[in-house]
Amino acid sequence: MSLRQMEYFVTVVQEASFTRAADALHVTQPALSHQIKALEKAVGGPLLERLPRGVRLTPMGRAFLPHAELAVRSAAQARRAARAAAGAEGGELHVAALHSIAVGALPDVFARWRAAHPRVLLRLHEYATSEALEEAVRRGTADLAVGPEPVEPPGTVVPIGAEEIVLVVPFDDRLAGRTTVTLPELADRSWVRCAMEPVVHGARFLDWACGQAGFTPRTAVWTEQASTAVRMAAAGVGVCAAAAHIVRGAVGEDCVVLTPDPVWRRPCTVYARVPPTGAAEAFVALLRAVWPSVSGLPQRPGPT
Repeated sequence: MSLRQMEYFVTVVQEASFTRAADALHVTQPALSHQIKALEKAVGGPLLERLPRGVRLTPMGRAFLPHAELAVRSAAQARRAARAAAGAEGGELHVAALHSIAVGALPDVFARWRAAHPRVLLRLHEYATSEALEEAVRRGTADLAVGPEPVEPPGTVVPIGAEEIVLVVPFDDRLAGRTTVTLPELADRSWVRCAMEPVVHGARFLDWACGQAGFTPRTAVWTEQASTAVRMAAAGVGVCAAAAHIVRGAVGEDCVVLTPDPVWRRPCTVYARVPPTGAAEAFVALLRAVWPSVSGLPQRPGPT
């Protein structure tokens, strides 16, 4: 079997059609069908079930697909790494990140990158959870990932800084004149929670942190995105805990930001399957230059 055959197979699955896949690959449909049949002969059985409208994976195809996807993506990464090592301009850099980091921290980083490297196209892949982000890197979706330190490092892990977790309330809140607040002071408040909330010691972070303070948080609203939770809190729906950079990105100055006492910080890293070179290495250097160092941070309770 060949890499081209696996690329053809992956494209047919993505397009759910031989006709659309042939158009996307700029080949004729008979040529595409011939390559898929050759691949099926090489693996020893049918990978796709041809239907009157589209295609469907066979059990063998479902088992083969993730490996084919990894091979295709790894080949693309290898080409990008080779061009970068040779000093070639242009090309692409694929960056994966948690949605909260993509919205709050990366716009400024990407703007600086574009000013310095205008011929390198950036492709951003956003994920809701740390688990999904780690899986994307393992599958070769991106060259680099930006997020919390991975539970199972896929390769190289570089500390870049930390996220400070703050609390958001509206301007007319009784705490609006404060700059800091202890968690027990919020025991009677309702909270806006986010599905992206990290898990700490087997529990969602806010449940764990409030439990340490002696109470169970009363949830008013669950949201899918952290930026939505911040806007809900700014409107007075409830208190919200979020990374400081997403608060700036989501609502700007349109809310009151309180610092928890003790401070909550979550170290952030950039990680990859292989050591970054060329454009990827330059991107890591930029991240480290514009993001505060995690060294010397106090070890306080917070999302990890």
